[in-house]
Amino acid sequence: MRGVVTVILAGGRGTRLEPLTRDRAKPAVPFGGLYRIIDFTLSNCINSGLRRVLVLTQFKSRSLDRHIRHGWSFLSSELGESVEVLPPQQRIDETWYKGTADAIYQNIYSLERENAEHVLILAGDHIYKMDYGHMIRAHIDRKADVTIGCIPVPLDEVRHFGIMQAAADDRVVNFLEKPKTADSMPGDSHHALGSMGIYVFKTRLLFELLCQDAAKTGTSHDFGKNIIPYMIEAGHKVIAHRFLDQNRKAVPYWRDVGTLDAYYQANMDLVAVEPVLNMYDATWPIRTVQPQLPPPKFVFTGEGPAGHARRGEALDSIVCAGSIVSGGHVRRSILSPRVRVNSYAVVEDSILLDGVDVGRYCRVRKAIIDKDVKLPPYTVLGYDTEFDRRRGFTVTDAGVVVVSKAEPPETFQAPNPLPN
Repeated sequence: MRGVVTVILAGGRGTRLEPLTRDRAKPAVPFGGLYRIIDFTLSNCINSGLRRVLVLTQFKSRSLDRHIRHGWSFLSSELGESVEVLPPQQRIDETWYKGTADAIYQNIYSLERENAEHVLILAGDHIYKMDYGHMIRAHIDRKADVTIGCIPVPLDEVRHFGIMQAAADDRVVNFLEKPKTADSMPGDSHHALGSMGIYVFKTRLLFELLCQDAAKTGTSHDFGKNIIPYMIEAGHKVIAHRFLDQNRKAVPYWRDVGTLDAYYQANMDLVAVEPVLNMYDATWPIRTVQPQLPPPKFVFTGEGPAGHARRGEALDSIVCAGSIVSGGHVRRSILSPRVRVNSYAVVEDSILLDGVDVGRYCRVRKAIIDKDVKLPPYTVLGYDTEFDRRRGFTVTDAGVVVVSKAEPPETFQAPNPLPN
């Protein structure tokens, strides 16, 4: 692993996750109460023994920069270990990154200084557990020019992925970026072979390919659209590597939380009795910033039904440090650090991010509420989606209401107060 430098592409806009990406990059979006999306990719690197990591940022990167600085600075620079953020420097070009390949090309200078034999390229916006060491060893053993991480993709979702066809020896013979339709995999009529956006390159060859691509016109400067198809056509050895899951569950887990509904569902999966993503496996820990906060607290023990009794409780939920459930009722929800749910409030099937304050007698259902939102008493959210839309909130196709970061209290025009 010491002969490998890792590059994480973390500069995407994440427009399909707005308003959660209105003020932050997609990899910096909170997930599972305590984590950020990029924590999963970074944890995979550390758990795989990869200690030289470059994170390429671009849009709305301040939150991501701060998170990496506070949570991922424990590596030893004296041993050549680091997680380093590289913002766009316009060292080669006076433009923003024009594609995934161009992002690497504009940072060739930094990669050359690492003097690595191989480059591992990752996306910073997926949720999964993977030992990249297996893929790197397979790449070296097969003497491949590039190895591509791949997973089965349902045929009705191929338009969201790079789709490849591989021979019996896993050599890739065709690659199409986000086609409308695709042929199924041999022996599986319901899935095609999709790219995970994970690549292992021989460093020298990668530099040559990037320089050639940069000199071309009419190219998207993208790995899936340009570099990989060119390599196949030119006869380079392109190998598909099947995803080996470290999640220790019966079904492999990999999620692209690129839409609000996908993000909501992936979070809600965590509060199940048997969650499909195992966050409690000490053999493959997911690291993040651990805020210095007191334990969560639940106060008042009144008798009666939820919402009518002053009783602090959370059922089938995740409650993070610093949160207080003060006489309110929480069910099937995720409470991030420093959340407060006040007396007689009811929160169900919802995700509350850092610092949210739910006022007395509020009713919140099937909602995502971003950081530092203060819900005035008697606010009702998620019960009438048309009313929520009229107040300017985003409502997804699945009926999830999304409230933007620091939404002012006057936005929440509540109907008549609910009875005690």
